[in-house]
Amino acid sequence: MELFDVDQLVPQLVLALGLAMIVGNAIAWVKFRKGETPPDVAGAQFRPGRAIWMLVIGALLSLWAGITLLV
Repeated sequence: MELFDVDQLVPQLVLALGLAMIVGNAIAWVKFRKGETPPDVAGAQFRPGRAIWMLVIGALLSLWAGITLLV
């Protein structure tokens, strides 16, 4: 295994992006359920449809990247 394996760089970046989408939207969902709003943001609005869509896209990206890295 090389230190900088360029062939695995893109799947690793996609995996990081997908996991960030999952974690970020999950945290937003939990904060919404607790009734917390972002500080210093006037008119902040939680959109559950968009959060679910981003969770699904993040899961698909993570799944693709994980399979690519394992094969």
